[in-house]
Amino acid sequence: METSELLGIRGKTHGDFTLTAEISMGLKEWMEEQRSWKNLSPVQKEALHMIVHKIARILAGNADHKDHWDDISGYAKLVSDRL
Repeated sequence: METSELLGIRGKTHGDFTLTAEISMGLKEWMEEQRSWKNLSPVQKEALHMIVHKIARILAGNADHKDHWDDISGYAKLVSDRL
């Protein structure tokens, strides 16, 4: 599969990359400004970053794409398993 084909397919589920980036970065910046951010472990921070990325895809793309929702629960489970 060519890269352009793959990007076309992903665009249908993930939405416009620029919009996704704007949503994701805005949410990440907000999270990192919170006082408790510095107290989180690297695993917790990374999971939150990934969850926000998935939320951005939901908001910019296809909210009915099941994988987005499954991925959010998966990242939360990775943290839970380490607590």
